[in-house]
Amino acid sequence: MKAHEIMIRQVHKVKETDTLRDVIEKFIKYRISGLPVVNERNEIVGYISDGDIMRYIGHREDFVLDAFYFSAVMSMNEGEYDDRTRRLLGRNVMELSRKKVVAVSQDEDVAHIAGLLGRKQIKKVPVHRGGVLVGIISRGDVIRHSFGSYLTEER
Repeated sequence: MKAHEIMIRQVHKVKETDTLRDVIEKFIKYRISGLPVVNERNEIVGYISDGDIMRYIGHREDFVLDAFYFSAVMSMNEGEYDDRTRRLLGRNVMELSRKKVVAVSQDEDVAHIAGLLGRKQIKKVPVHRGGVLVGIISRGDVIRHSFGSYLTEER
């Protein structure tokens, strides 16, 4: 089975010129947690997820001590959190989105996609044809298409 056989073709996405307000509105409206970012030619140029936003609005301090990496959660009062959240809305999506996007070709085998989603610990992967966004595949899509026929068989 190939990616183009199971991908969702109606992809929610944002343009590289959009703000994070546009992203969050789509997250809320469509109950999704990530969006491909495209340029004017519909080429994939980034990916923004709820995790990227959590890392921005959450407060933490990273430091290295004797070659060990530590991440300490720092206390933040409610006013600081509100200010940080409000400031986020006007920022450009490319400021927070990942530019190195894990994506697959429309001709990629679903077995490889399943391994990729598991290995990279990501929820979904954009599908492209020559760099142009043509679909998206989630973990749920792989599960449904991989096991659906087995579950509907008579026992």
